[in-house]
Amino acid sequence: MLAAYVKVFKNLRYKKYMKNKFLVFISLCAIVCMASCHSKKEEKEEEIKFLVTSPLKKDTAITRLYVCQIRSIQHIELRALEKGYLEKIYVDEGQYVKQGTLMFQIMPLIYNAELQKSQAEKDFAEIEYQNTKQLSDKNVVSPNELALAKAKLEKAKAELSLAQAHLNFAQIKAPFSGFMDHFQVRLGSLVNEGDLLTTLSDNSDMWVYFNVPESEYLNYKANSTQENLIKVNLMMANNQLFGYPGVVKAIEADFNNETGTIAFRATFPNPNALLRHGETGNILMSIPLKNSIIIPQKATYEVLEKKYVFVVDKNNIVHSKEITIASEMPDLYIVKAGLSETDRIMVEGIRKVKDGDKIEYTYEKPESVLANLKTYVE
Repeated sequence: MLAAYVKVFKNLRYKKYMKNKFLVFISLCAIVCMASCHSKKEEKEEEIKFLVTSPLKKDTAITRLYVCQIRSIQHIELRALEKGYLEKIYVDEGQYVKQGTLMFQIMPLIYNAELQKSQAEKDFAEIEYQNTKQLSDKNVVSPNELALAKAKLEKAKAELSLAQAHLNFAQIKAPFSGFMDHFQVRLGSLVNEGDLLTTLSDNSDMWVYFNVPESEYLNYKANSTQENLIKVNLMMANNQLFGYPGVVKAIEADFNNETGTIAFRATFPNPNALLRHGETGNILMSIPLKNSIIIPQKATYEVLEKKYVFVVDKNNIVHSKEITIASEMPDLYIVKAGLSETDRIMVEGIRKVKDGDKIEYTYEKPESVLANLKTYVE
C-alpha cells in the first residue's frame, strides 16, 4: 500500500515538474519572439527613411595633374675656342656669375706671339704705305703702286684683328648671368678646340614642359585667348606648391601620334633661385567644364570596375543605373553619362537596399548635400 502512495506522489511531482518546465519554455519563447519583433521593428524603422538628392548641374573647373620637366630659360655648354693648357680657373662650381665675368684662362703664350707678329707686320705695312703715298703725291710712283701698298696695309690690319681674336678666345667669359655647373676639366688640363668646360644656367625664369591630351588641349584652346593666358601651379618633388604661379605661353606645333598628347610650356618666375635646371614635378592646371553633372562619391558603388547609383522613381522604387565618370574631385564625381539633373539618387544606405526595393526617403537639395559633404564608408 505504501508503495502505491509513493508511486502516486512521484507521478504528481513529475507532472508538476514538467508543467513548470513547459511554462519556462513558453516564457523563453515569448521573450525571444518579442526581442525579435522589437529588433525587426527597429531595423524597419532604420530603413524607413533614406537621404535622397539630385545631381547638381553647374559650370565648374577641375584640376588636372601633369608630370613635368623643369628647364632653365637659358642653359648652354661652355666650350674651349682654342687649343692649349688650362692656365687659370676664376670661378667655382655652383657659383652665380654675372655677365662678362672671366671664368677660364687658356695659356696665351702662342696667341700673344701671334699678336705681336701681326702688330709688327701692320706697323711695317703702314710705314710702307705712308712712304709710297708721299712718292705718289710727287708723281714719283704710279697710282697702282700706292693702291698695292694700301692693300698690304689693310691685309696686315685684318691679320692683327684675327690674332687679337685668337688671344681673346683664350679667355672664356660668361655670356649671361647664371649658375655654374660642375667642371669637366681641371687646372692644367690640355684642352682642344671644342672641348666642354662646364655649363651655365640662367634661372631667373624657368620653362616647365608638360604633355596634354588632345581633348584637354581643345578645351584649353576654346577657353583661352592671347589676352587671357591660362595660369598653372607647380607641385615640386617634395609635394609642396611652388610659391609663384606660371603662365602657359607656348604650345608645340605637332601632336605626338604615339601618345596622343602635345607639349605645353609654362613660364615661372624664380626670384629666389629655388628651381634648378633638370628638376621634375607636377603641373596643376584648371580645366573649365560647362553644365557639369556633379554627384557625391558616396552615392555610387562599383561592380566589375563600373560605377552605379540607385535612382528613385515616382513610386519610390529604387533602380540600379550605370553611370560614366568624366572626372573626379575630392568627395565628388563629375558624370559624363547616365544621369540628368532631374533624377533622384540615394546618397546614404545604398548597401542596405537592392534593385526593385520600395523605400521611404527624405529629399534634400543638392546644394545642401554638397555643402556638408564628407566622404565615408558605410
